[in-house]
Amino acid sequence: MGKRRRVAERRKTRPAVLGGMIAVVVGGAGFGVYALYGGAAADERTGATADHKTVRTGPLTAAEVRTASSRFLTAWQQGRVSEAAAATDDPSAAGKLLTGYTKDARLKDVTLTPGRAKGATVPFSVKATVSYRNLGKPLAYGSSLTVVRRASDGRPLVDWHSAVVHPDLRDGDTLVTGESGTPPVKALDRAGGEITAAKYPSLGTVLDGLREKYGKKAGGTAGVELRVVRGKAAKAAKLSDKTLVELSKGTPGTVRTTLSPVLQAAAEQQVDKRARASVVVLRPSTGEILAVANSGHGFNTAFQGSLAPGSTMKVITSSLLIEKGLASADKGHPCPKTSKYGGWTFHNDDDFEIKGGTFKASFARSCNTAFISQAKKLENDDLTKQAQQVFGLSMNNWAIGVPTFDGSVPVQSAAQMAASLIGQGGVRMNPLNMASVAATVRSGRFHQPYLVSPSVDHRTLATASRTMSAKTLSQLRELMNYTAAYGTAAEAMSGLGPDFGAKTGSAEVDGQKKPNGWFTAYKGDLAAAGVVQAGGHGGDTAGPIVAKLLKLGS
Repeated sequence: MGKRRRVAERRKTRPAVLGGMIAVVVGGAGFGVYALYGGAAADERTGATADHKTVRTGPLTAAEVRTASSRFLTAWQQGRVSEAAAATDDPSAAGKLLTGYTKDARLKDVTLTPGRAKGATVPFSVKATVSYRNLGKPLAYGSSLTVVRRASDGRPLVDWHSAVVHPDLRDGDTLVTGESGTPPVKALDRAGGEITAAKYPSLGTVLDGLREKYGKKAGGTAGVELRVVRGKAAKAAKLSDKTLVELSKGTPGTVRTTLSPVLQAAAEQQVDKRARASVVVLRPSTGEILAVANSGHGFNTAFQGSLAPGSTMKVITSSLLIEKGLASADKGHPCPKTSKYGGWTFHNDDDFEIKGGTFKASFARSCNTAFISQAKKLENDDLTKQAQQVFGLSMNNWAIGVPTFDGSVPVQSAAQMAASLIGQGGVRMNPLNMASVAATVRSGRFHQPYLVSPSVDHRTLATASRTMSAKTLSQLRELMNYTAAYGTAAEAMSGLGPDFGAKTGSAEVDGQKKPNGWFTAYKGDLAAAGVVQAGGHGGDTAGPIVAKLLKLGS
């Protein structure tokens, strides 16, 4: 095991004994470092003998958490990188990032102050100075670390992730201070007003994306800043570099977006009413994005989320069934309590059934078994083709002006294929994707959503290879209209008719007590979709958010 640090022996004065502990204050450290009084340190009390060592197991004690976290924080603060890295369970990765904290990020005068531990997690605050040539600015933020027991010897160590160093870092990211290389941008809404993260907190990640895409094209000059430079994993997730401190301002170029200041402000207010809510508003006739908002501002779930869409996926599935002659709005359609396929038994909410009902009734009430019962008549790739060819999804080719996830409808078989028909299985979407689905139904054809006009940089927008037949489109609109007027969306959409349509959804997620609530709808030349994660049924959670924005914009 690790050797006990005999810090008391190096002191010239006798340390104070507090409740059986020695409180040792490291000069200039800004916090106390705790070691056990007498005997072995916390990570050495394993019942070891000269010939045999017993690996300590079981939950970490409070003393072990204090000792391990203090060892790491003290070494980091005092610039002893190797020692700090050795106090983690990944010394190589920790050493590399902690070295870069001083060398590449140009951070000095670092002060780390731990807070009260909660179990094995220790929050701490960071104060430092960003220094580059003759420029300098203070940096302050909060972070946390978690102590774990190493399986091989039971030693308590800091569970290493890059987020320990800064919460905006993902593993593989780095911190760099210098000339940004990418000039800043001044983003404008469709009315010419400036967009800032202070005014619209949800748009912080959008502004990062706009700068990365248009900074060099918009005519600005670069400044000096401390920024997060994304690694391979974060880039694969389409995350943009992020500015943390601006030491000198560059000259921004100007980028005009399609955002509506009225709808954007309202969207921010609506998502703030619920935890983990996201929403997008589009113009169906053009694809222009009018608003995007998330109640959590660290990740743009509305554009980049990858979530099972639940029953909102039935809009796409219904178009497929109608085209293949497997369903028709006003014809009878089975909705039993359960339906089996591929070895799975699928249920309706509360095991309801509709006896002698139509497909329109099943759609409006969101009957799962009405869709599962048709799985045996479909090919494994039918739904994938429908999503790609008609709705422009799942091809990873949207170019809206900032990074997006464009939906995923993989080819599946057996029970997973059946589950995909009701928005579960491997199907993944976000509010941008589902708002586009509603917009496609409203306009009759797919228009790729965009935040910056393609005329700005002459980029090519994605297209769908075909459109629905007039008969299919008419019936699909009838289904969504009936759902908005009389089905599960009726309460949220009350007063918005008659030129409207909607679909609700609830997506079960492993480990969540409540499902994710989804809602997609259109009214006039507006389409919107939203999700409230772990919120419950879509009509009660995301529905009021979407309906409020449709009402405001109509």
